[in-house]
Amino acid sequence: MTEAALGGVAARIDELLRERLDASESFFAAEAEPLARLCHRMAERFSRGGTLIAFGRSPAARSDARHVAVEFVHPVIVGKRALPAIGLAGEGGDLEAQLALVAGPDDIAIAFGTDEDGGEAARAIALARSRGCLTIAFSPAGAEWEPIPPSTDPYVRQELIETLYHVLWELVHVFFDHRGLLQGRDERRIHDSGASSFLYPFLGEQDSELEPVVDDVRRSVLMKAQEISELRAQTLTDNREVLVAAARALRASFDHGGRVLALGNGGSATDSMDAVADFRIPPRPSRPEWPPRPALDLCEDAGILTAIANDVGTELIFSRQVIAYGRPGDSLLALSTSGNSRNVIEALAEGRRRNLLTIAMVGYDGGRVASDQLADHVIVTRSEHIPRIQEAQASGYHVLRELVELVGGGPG
Repeated sequence: MTEAALGGVAARIDELLRERLDASESFFAAEAEPLARLCHRMAERFSRGGTLIAFGRSPAARSDARHVAVEFVHPVIVGKRALPAIGLAGEGGDLEAQLALVAGPDDIAIAFGTDEDGGEAARAIALARSRGCLTIAFSPAGAEWEPIPPSTDPYVRQELIETLYHVLWELVHVFFDHRGLLQGRDERRIHDSGASSFLYPFLGEQDSELEPVVDDVRRSVLMKAQEISELRAQTLTDNREVLVAAARALRASFDHGGRVLALGNGGSATDSMDAVADFRIPPRPSRPEWPPRPALDLCEDAGILTAIANDVGTELIFSRQVIAYGRPGDSLLALSTSGNSRNVIEALAEGRRRNLLTIAMVGYDGGRVASDQLADHVIVTRSEHIPRIQEAQASGYHVLRELVELVGGGPG
């Protein structure tokens, strides 16, 4: 690329970052107190035995439904309890019909992609409300709670929504740690203490009135929003040259018939699902000129994953698929919050043996992936907080997706 062209790409990255920072500041300033009260309402539902039911029809909405479910069921922060959550997606059939089989009066229904599925998720929301569920959506769909991101960019919207449901997951636990604030089925106060209060320095005495706790949670929402804004800036600024080089190499791969294979574990698996959806299905109508790009999700097939894990071990669940699918000229996109996951490292090694372009997005200090230079392009998000890492990585792969269409193919 010419120097002028590189300058234009750098300016575009700055523009994309500024849009994210402005939207995040506006969104969470407006939604901090409602989110604090929503956390309280959700905690009451969970304390009564309710389940979080997340659902979405489109591939991108499906990734969010899966992501929020795994976060609640498998908490990665010490002191947080596992909470019941399931994700329903289009492969299971009509969303309303699926919800009809599982929704109960103490449940929480959260819909994704209500503005892009012809009303299917909205019909499921209406059913959930009729069953007595607490309902949440991110565009007008008839839900009780509708925090709507202030952006028309689908990538920015998705990033804000991911931060929001991570915040809900983190802060709903605060109310378990304050006895006397939760209503049971018989309307008596529930005494349900937990072990995560050390994560919230505001919070002291556990027997509290509701409003002071709501205010503490509101302030925590704003702190987390500020934290992710700073981390998005770090990710897109410190890694600018790496992102541009990775985008050029990835574009060259696509131009020569290559595909991208994406992978990750847990929440990172659902982010790889989202990245694949973004490559396969360009955002319309905001980028009408973008072509679909061939992409495979190595986290998608439960039969393959469980067969490999059962027969030879979880460390090979991705590398075996790289052996099966990877062709010279293809690319491998690996998402890892630690940079040390054995199955990610094995996949990157297999990708190199097979002459695949390798791109890794990692957290902390980059782990082994960065220190041992296990990928051709390594984007490091410098945090030890897993939810914030994943949110910043979403910005990273969304910007990478845009840069692929902005830059010409060439040496990486």
